[in-house]
Amino acid sequence: MDRETQAYFRNLLVKSLDDLYSKAAETTADLTESEDNFADPADRATAESDRNFTLSLRERERKLVKKIQEALQKIEEGHFGECEQCGDDIGLERLRARPVTTLCIECKRKQEAAERARGV
Repeated sequence: MDRETQAYFRNLLVKSLDDLYSKAAETTADLTESEDNFADPADRATAESDRNFTLSLRERERKLVKKIQEALQKIEEGHFGECEQCGDDIGLERLRARPVTTLCIECKRKQEAAERARGV
């Protein structure tokens, strides 16, 4: 992969990382500033459900942050865009769709087929 393409993906990943950090900061601020005191148990339950949903989303985003950091590390090491399983290049279309991917489309298909066979 040439330097220009690497720079494109580095910028894309850094922007995604910044967005995720921003969302995390907003969530932290919302949760710490919230002094909701609901008299109605249904309102309290709804607020708790919303809070749990938000925390669930942030947990998924935390995992994505780790994947983004790993992808940035691969760019620095010169291994970005290489399939971890077979060593072939991951196609640019796949990388544009999911820049944190670690498998080429063929290896991903095999992995998903094996998971379906195991019932995962």
